[in-house]
Amino acid sequence: MGCSPHVSLMLIILAFTLVIQALVCLGQPGTWQLLLENAGIASMHTAVTHYGTVVFLDRTDIGASQINLPNGECRNDPNDAVLTHDCTAHSVEFTPGPNTVRPLTIQTDTWCSSGAFRADGTLVQTGGDADGAQMIRYFAPCAPGGTCDWVEDAQTHLQARRWYASNQLLADGTVMIVGGQGVFSYEFVPPQQSDAQVSLPFLQATLKAPGDEDNLYPFVHMLPNGNLFIFARRDSILLDVSSGAVLQNYPTMPGTEARNYPATGSSVMLPLDSANGFTTATILVCGGGNENAFSNPQAQLPASSTCGLLEATATNPQWTMLNMPFQRTMGDMLLLPDGRTLLINGAQSGSAGWGLASNPTLNPVAFNPVDSSFEVQAATTIPRVYHSTAVLLPDTRVLVAGSNTHEFYTFTQPFPTELRVEAFSPQYIDDSFNSQRPTVMVAPAAVGYGQNFTLTVAVPAPQGAFQLRLSNAPYTTHSFAQGQRQLVLPIYEVVITGPNQYTIFSSGPPNTNLAPSAYYMLFPVQNGIPGTATWVQIS
Repeated sequence: MGCSPHVSLMLIILAFTLVIQALVCLGQPGTWQLLLENAGIASMHTAVTHYGTVVFLDRTDIGASQINLPNGECRNDPNDAVLTHDCTAHSVEFTPGPNTVRPLTIQTDTWCSSGAFRADGTLVQTGGDADGAQMIRYFAPCAPGGTCDWVEDAQTHLQARRWYASNQLLADGTVMIVGGQGVFSYEFVPPQQSDAQVSLPFLQATLKAPGDEDNLYPFVHMLPNGNLFIFARRDSILLDVSSGAVLQNYPTMPGTEARNYPATGSSVMLPLDSANGFTTATILVCGGGNENAFSNPQAQLPASSTCGLLEATATNPQWTMLNMPFQRTMGDMLLLPDGRTLLINGAQSGSAGWGLASNPTLNPVAFNPVDSSFEVQAATTIPRVYHSTAVLLPDTRVLVAGSNTHEFYTFTQPFPTELRVEAFSPQYIDDSFNSQRPTVMVAPAAVGYGQNFTLTVAVPAPQGAFQLRLSNAPYTTHSFAQGQRQLVLPIYEVVITGPNQYTIFSSGPPNTNLAPSAYYMLFPVQNGIPGTATWVQIS
């Protein structure tokens, strides 16, 4: 069967884009490596555990995946929309290094769900669609080679259907679930207030139209005082979680673009720094799409090319607008251990949705908060559009997985269901920096709040100052790394304790508002060159 003119045109545009961006990226920083040809599933949701393994999670109502469940196991679900007797896995555990996958068993539909790690390192995964819309699931990770698997809570369910919601680990250790399609409220796991959900009219006020909301997967960031910055479409509020009161309405972000799903921009809270007492919280929102991109996909309207910076803790906060080198919808944003923010994945036209985007954005871009500049990085050759993910690994690489712009697994051009797993290595990984790269020799397994600790590293030829950066492991889906945060810890003294060996004196975060109790990656950084992180439990 021949291709339609629309598909043929998309193939020509894709080929042209690949050639142009490949030529542009010559000499640009960073490198790419294919880690695994076939992970078995296209990862719609991705999270790194404190064992260094990575959880990939797709959805169940999608038919057969490309990897079987172990030992002849099958999932029988009479309510499954596609395959009621399914012997394939829809979640896997990926182990970097050997680059292997182990199938995991998920029972209910996790399509467009949400998640967060709690204090003991367990991944709390919530919502989805169909029979999974009100489910709570847990994944207690194990060391590579273990047999840990998903456990679904048969007793406690969410109070509302949480599809396209966002999660945030709070200072008291509970997980807050915000929004969802047609749901203008939030709730908690474990439940609070006699299992009640709390109304959040802001979510209804920012709704564009049912089915074309542009305010789903709201951007949620916990500020240093424990209050939540919540952004949807173009507007944002400051929410007091303890009382449910809206403390502040922030200025509307300039521009006509929508920033949340399905327009699908992304957001981070820039690193909190001990240099200012961890008091300054700056929000960065980048990309998104034309408000009509979802409803008029034939037009392939250009994605947003702008970012906005807002110091949410300022007395009179105002947006500062910036221009990116590329238009980008469905891009992921990650806090790198050198202090920059990486923008990666996505497309330059259209919106999220099945077959609604074109012109993939193959080049990552690194944003430097020191001077608000952007640096174009080397391009991948694999388009990562709808349902693609990216996460930071402890070894400082960025793992990239997923991309499925089809309702089911479809391996035809222009954007086949993507089962390949890649790693992007920022320039700081280059061998020319090995003499400056710190290697952890002695580290604490746990650090208390405000507790003094030491970290001993080996550095062959240090050239500048040391830093210690504390990064959590977020839950990444639909271009938002839920709960992502990074702290720059204080350094009181650096003592030479042996040949090329240095002991760094520091202290843990002052309180749980800054870093909720959880496992964190502690990255030693020397002259801007990060070394492999050690996992530390902050408790």
